Amino acid sequence: MLSSSLADAPPIREPIHAPVAHVTRGGVVESTHYGSVVVLGGDGKLRFHLGDIEAACYPRSALKPVQAVAMVRAGLPLDGELLALAMGSHSGEERHLAGTRRILELAGLTEDDLRNVPDLPYDPAVRDTWIREDRPPSRLAQNCSGKHAAMLYLCRLNGWPPQDYDAPEHPLQRMIAEAVEDLTGQRIAHATVDGCGTPLFAVSLHGLARAAARIATGAPGTPEFRVADALRSHPEMASGAGRDVAELMRAVPGLIAKDGFEGVHVAALPDGRAVAVKIADGANRARVPVMAAALALAGVDARLLTGFAGEPATGGGRRVGGVRPVAALDPSVLLAPA
Repeated sequence: MLSSSLADAPPIREPIHAPVAHVTRGGVVESTHYGSVVVLGGDGKLRFHLGDIEAACYPRSALKPVQAVAMVRAGLPLDGELLALAMGSHSGEERHLAGTRRILELAGLTEDDLRNVPDLPYDPAVRDTWIREDRPPSRLAQNCSGKHAAMLYLCRLNGWPPQDYDAPEHPLQRMIAEAVEDLTGQRIAHATVDGCGTPLFAVSLHGLARAAARIATGAPGTPEFRVADALRSHPEMASGAGRDVAELMRAVPGLIAKDGFEGVHVAALPDGRAVAVKIADGANRARVPVMAAALALAGVDARLLTGFAGEPATGGGRRVGGVRPVAALDPSVLLAPA
């Protein structure tokens, strides 16, 4: 049953993004990335926003912690590494494949029961090894396999048909849709199919930040707390070794964070502060430094974020520029006295 207190669905429109990052070379702006940024205070109120945070957008895999909360609410008994993997966009490392196999074993099922799209591992080094070894794409290696395995496990536990667990009308997917609306505080604007085959819901960037805050502040024993605890404790199981989202959670105590394709990133702290970023052109090179700047605006110690300043622009083998957030995202500019 959907709550009558939910806000209306965000409008479906061409987002009115704003410049969020410049690529400089030799002190001159060479390129500009557009996007949107929202920063919420611990009280849930807007602390900062840039671009269009109210238009409908697809969070992609940044929505996986919300999907995980829905599954835990429905009785998914996973915790720790396996729960982190259930909300992961993993790199295809052996630990990720082994964890997915373990979830399938708990369900009494095999890789053949997964309905995600066969793929090579997401991590370039791991993928190159697979290619050298002439290993074919597999459903297990695809970065969403942990989530799909958890969905199958939950179907078995609840007596739901496992054959069409990815169908929008399936009881599992209806429960996930309800959790999306509950945690974002707004009705879903539109539903389509994500890259892995499961339903994907359009919400606002503002709503995505609210959902992350709800999860990060979950009381002990709640599904939200279990999801946040798994993500904080095992960030590499939800991503992979060396991935920026895992390193960010290691760098900032208590932070939960999840990235998604097409330049989406959401993060939240235990006191309810939350940020969400969408890069209009989907570029990762802008996503990371813009997320770091947004966290600094939220009050995270900038010294913890120095490793996320963005990739350099090189010339002749030396650094001649790089990616930097626009001045509006500089905390020293934003908070300077008028």
